[in-house]
Amino acid sequence: MQTEALQSYRSKGRLGMVRRGMLAGLPIMLGYLPIALTYGVLASQTGLSNLEITLMSVLVFAGAAQFLAIGMVATGTGIIEIIIATFVLNFRHFVMSLSFVNRLKTIALKAKIPLTLGLTDETFTVSALYRKEAKESYGSWFYASLILTAYASWVGGSFLGGVLGDVMPTRLSQSMGIALYAMFIGLLIPSIKANLKIVFIAVLAMVVNFLCQMIGMNQGWAIVLGTIIGGASGIWLLQDEGGEE
Repeated sequence: MQTEALQSYRSKGRLGMVRRGMLAGLPIMLGYLPIALTYGVLASQTGLSNLEITLMSVLVFAGAAQFLAIGMVATGTGIIEIIIATFVLNFRHFVMSLSFVNRLKTIALKAKIPLTLGLTDETFTVSALYRKEAKESYGSWFYASLILTAYASWVGGSFLGGVLGDVMPTRLSQSMGIALYAMFIGLLIPSIKANLKIVFIAVLAMVVNFLCQMIGMNQGWAIVLGTIIGGASGIWLLQDEGGEE
């Protein structure tokens, strides 16, 4: 009887953590759905099949990188440039993963490593707001359900966007292309508000990209070079502030 009671308690503990994780991930779901729909619609306009659109979300799960990739596909950029550009753009995920793993010290490593695969800017930020769950029993279940809630909404929204892209009027679907620029501006503005020096980094990256294309460089390599040079300038430009911290 005691064994059955203990198993029942553990089951409720897991289910409780799953429910809490899903509730924590609900705001991310609401934010992801419209962006994922837009991604699916835009990707369908580049000629990708719905299977390819959905698989990109399943395997990549990185909104900014996926928008960048479909934009480069639309302009006929080569696969090597796309891979390098998205790798550079997503390099911050390595830093987030190290911080995430270090934060969940009481959770087994075999659970933490799979969880890092689901980290995005949003899931990383929300998980940081729920630090105490890492110290509770079945804490990994909380973070797993949080991440899976976000993941399911992104993949599902991408699929629906691909379906809508096939039936939506061309003029309307093309007008959604502004979402690409709006998303990147939305990611940039908070950083600029926190530190005006970010403006210089962004402008430098744009200038490098523009000049590279002016001299005839492939658009994909121009984006890669602009990203690398812009990011490298940030190491020098922001080093003093890093030292003050």
